[in-house]
Amino acid sequence: MKCDLYLKIVQAVADHDPWFQQRRNAAGELGLSPLQKVTAAFRMLAYDAPADSLDECLRLGEATIIESMRRFVRSVVGVFGDQYLRAPNEEDTARLIATNERRGFPGMLGSIDCMHWRWKNCSTAWAGSYTGHVNSPTIILEAVASQDLWIWHAFFGMPGSLNDINVRHRSHLLDNLAAGVGPQVHYSVNGHDYTMGYFLADGIYPEWATFVKPIPCPVGRKRQHFVVQQAALRKDVERAFGVLQSRFPIVRGATRLWDEETLHNIMTACIVMHNMIIEDERPDGDVEHVYEGAGVPVEPSHTPSATLEAFAQRYGMITSRQGHHQLREDLVEHLWQFHGVE
Repeated sequence: MKCDLYLKIVQAVADHDPWFQQRRNAAGELGLSPLQKVTAAFRMLAYDAPADSLDECLRLGEATIIESMRRFVRSVVGVFGDQYLRAPNEEDTARLIATNERRGFPGMLGSIDCMHWRWKNCSTAWAGSYTGHVNSPTIILEAVASQDLWIWHAFFGMPGSLNDINVRHRSHLLDNLAAGVGPQVHYSVNGHDYTMGYFLADGIYPEWATFVKPIPCPVGRKRQHFVVQQAALRKDVERAFGVLQSRFPIVRGATRLWDEETLHNIMTACIVMHNMIIEDERPDGDVEHVYEGAGVPVEPSHTPSATLEAFAQRYGMITSRQGHHQLREDLVEHLWQFHGVE
């Protein structure tokens, strides 16, 4: 993270939460500065360092460092969450579709997958429900990422005993699409017109029209070529997970905190700052990857915007198995023609 971006975050956090502001005590002496408190939080996030290992270099107590980290992640989510963790608006959707069309997948909005975060100090009463295939309590993050590693969707908090299908049924990824309030998408593949974008996913996801999965046993050069290309572009979200964990190792190792609210704020704040770093490191004049405006916050909608019949019809289109196979066959032909042109 560049110094200018770091100072921007420090100033925004200090303006949002007066606890970070420097004040005088009863003796008239100046207290801790915002830089000390925010640096303590950053060191815990960026080095996965325990609080008692930072007290000497930062001149802070262990309890103050933990409180700084809790308040810092909550402030980052409150100040920057609506802008840097949001659903794509119309301009973003059009830009994503145009970018992925040049890669051979018209209508693609990103790739989706799940990541597990190990919870070392999970409560014994909850350990059973949070323990899955990694044989230790974990918390699951479902994310959608684009080619530039921008994370558009994040759904965190499901116990590690669930698989990707269970998490998908609980997340709010397709709520706006089912409610009819998402951006309009129009594209053509192999002579067929489509009005819904899709996500690249691995084999465990359901056969829905909004997911494009690999072919289990591809026969023929066309299908084999499709499987190779689909697997290559599906790695966007895996790359995003890797960069997120390298920038903030606290989400890579075993977390030592106890309450779920703080863990949720830590993961969300790391994703928000990850997107902020991506935006800050883009070259000047890169119009192709400029995401302006607050867009639609990534929150589930509990207010129906249409009739029940319209909602059921849209949901049937989303979960259509026939639409899934039709789209995949069209993409097989399109990618083969796209490969021939190249």
